[in-house]
Amino acid sequence: MYEVYAIKYAHHARRAAENFLGGLQHDEHDGPMPLDYFVWLVRGQGREIVVDTGFSAAMAAKRQRDHIRCPGDGLRLLGCEPASVRDVVVTHLHYDHIGNFELFPAADFHLQDHEMRYATGRQMGQAVFRGAYEVEDVVGMVRRVYAGRVRFHDGDEEIAPGVSLHLIGGHTMGLQVVRVATRRGHVVLASDASHFYANMEQVRPFPIVYNVGDMVEGYRRLRALADSPAHIIPGHDPLVMQRYPAPSKDLEGIVVRLD
Repeated sequence: MYEVYAIKYAHHARRAAENFLGGLQHDEHDGPMPLDYFVWLVRGQGREIVVDTGFSAAMAAKRQRDHIRCPGDGLRLLGCEPASVRDVVVTHLHYDHIGNFELFPAADFHLQDHEMRYATGRQMGQAVFRGAYEVEDVVGMVRRVYAGRVRFHDGDEEIAPGVSLHLIGGHTMGLQVVRVATRRGHVVLASDASHFYANMEQVRPFPIVYNVGDMVEGYRRLRALADSPAHIIPGHDPLVMQRYPAPSKDLEGIVVRLD
């Protein structure tokens, strides 16, 4: 059984109409629907597995996001030293999930074959697909391939007893989610397979998408992988910080425990 933590490191004010493909439905009114940005820590069985690595303060300024803390500092609040981490799962290569990779010099990075193919392939010649990628992040990951530090996966695979990766696609060609055995059952870190609870609960896709059909099918797969809908953790919903408890009083508003 593993402990699972969500660590908030950034925030972005946003309108509801921006979070659904096609905007709002005819009977809805626009209003604030911000994004929170997280990295996740899976701990147990003598392992520490980091899921995604966030972005830096410099990238926040470039992208006009509110940077709260370095994800590495957030991990240290839980006693996890990034330089000692051996396994980092990269759910996909968008800028907000793979910046700061240099903080993990000892890690192997777990990535889907399809995601590297997408991020270095013909689709990146089109602005509609490359907008959420940063070329230096992608180049940095290619360098780690040449250094033997990337472990590629072709579909679903267990990377440790009770921790498995599952190819979903949709948002990007190679988006993967993480299923973790915990004391309350199997928790699924959905990352951007569903940015918000509302995306999957209302079957209304997020507008940054490679394949809408795969994104919608992904909502079904999330439910199949998790022990219940309450075991699915969306990638950017501020409600995560409200629905789960902080591991200690001094970490309130910073970290919540998901297991």
